[in-house]
Amino acid sequence: MSGRVWVFGDNLNTDAMYPAFAMKMDPSEAAKHIFYEVRPGWTDQVSAGDIVVAGKNFGIGSSRPVAALFRELGVAGLVAEEFNSLFFRNAVNAGLPAMTVPDATSLFGDGDTGTFDLTEGIWCNETSSESGTVPRLPDLILEIVSGGGVLPRLVEQGYLPSETGDLLRSDAVRTNRFGSPP
Repeated sequence: MSGRVWVFGDNLNTDAMYPAFAMKMDPSEAAKHIFYEVRPGWTDQVSAGDIVVAGKNFGIGSSRPVAALFRELGVAGLVAEEFNSLFFRNAVNAGLPAMTVPDATSLFGDGDTGTFDLTEGIWCNETSSESGTVPRLPDLILEIVSGGGVLPRLVEQGYLPSETGDLLRSDAVRTNRFGSPP
């Protein structure tokens, strides 16, 4: 993934990313409120293909399905110095690329262009020409992310009926009428 970078700090809680009042909204509307309290107006500035970079403890707190909302906004992926493990799993399940890069918030600034290769574990700040490597993600995680998430993968492998694929694309799942969003 490659795109414009938005840098956020440490200890970003899912409750701050996805405010309670937005939880009753359709995902496309709820996505407009990501970081509502942390950086008001951010969703008016972010563009499809942009990348969120954050510090330590990204996604702590409850397990609100924020990763699905980032996908609604068109965010290409997430990079953090450290992810909450449940949040990281939710990102994988939603098919949202996520990479851990130590010192990411000091290596990137708002507006920089970042390139992140999850398959090889390579990152590069195209603006400053700094680059490095991190441990690559396991093949299974890469396959789930590249396949669009865990539910599409289960449909593809025949563990869920093909009709589930239609449901995944419908508002029924995305608005939580059949459980948590993918």
